[in-house]
Amino acid sequence: MEVSVVNTNGQQVKTIDVPETIFGIEVNVGLMHQAYTRQMANARQGTHNTKGRGEVNRTTKKMYRQKGTGNARHGARSAPIFVGGGSAHGPHPRDYTQDMPRKMRQKAIRCALSALMRDQQLVFVDEIALAAPKTKEMHTIITTLAGSENALVLFTRGQDNVQRSISNLPKATGLLVEYLNIRDLLKHEKVIVPLAALDVITRIWGKATQQEGSHA
Repeated sequence: MEVSVVNTNGQQVKTIDVPETIFGIEVNVGLMHQAYTRQMANARQGTHNTKGRGEVNRTTKKMYRQKGTGNARHGARSAPIFVGGGSAHGPHPRDYTQDMPRKMRQKAIRCALSALMRDQQLVFVDEIALAAPKTKEMHTIITTLAGSENALVLFTRGQDNVQRSISNLPKATGLLVEYLNIRDLLKHEKVIVPLAALDVITRIWGKATQQEGSHA
């Protein structure tokens, strides 16, 4: 699969071949949804907690006598219907973690990359390098390549200036390519992929495909 590579000015400099096993597979929407739901669930802390009527600090004295008042019968102000009372069936700490086989997670990433390629949301750039952290310069690069600031920029280890330059842009996200995930891929309008990051993607997410083919 042949794609165009541009420089930071948006000018095409060459064309390269990218593996169809990563960028040209059939998109499995259900698998992508499962991977996204799992990631969002695993991000939940699960520390929410409420007190029942037996845990709130309210008096247990009977509010008024049982008969003769014309009111409903109540035993204590800790009942859920009263302000300051306990919560009925409220949340308690729990683990939201979901499991998913590694090959399914990797295929979900390949499906997302293929969907972005199909919809022309991937921008391949030869290199993004800054001598010093420059937010304004990074903003210009991103808007030139993506058309807006709403973009995911992949970078490799050691590109601290690129990472720091993106951190002050409210709509753009910088991501170390090894941490590529389904949420960030689907969150932005464009994904900017330098060739160095493409090499890492090919090495990591192309490996599982080769293993699957060897077992076929």
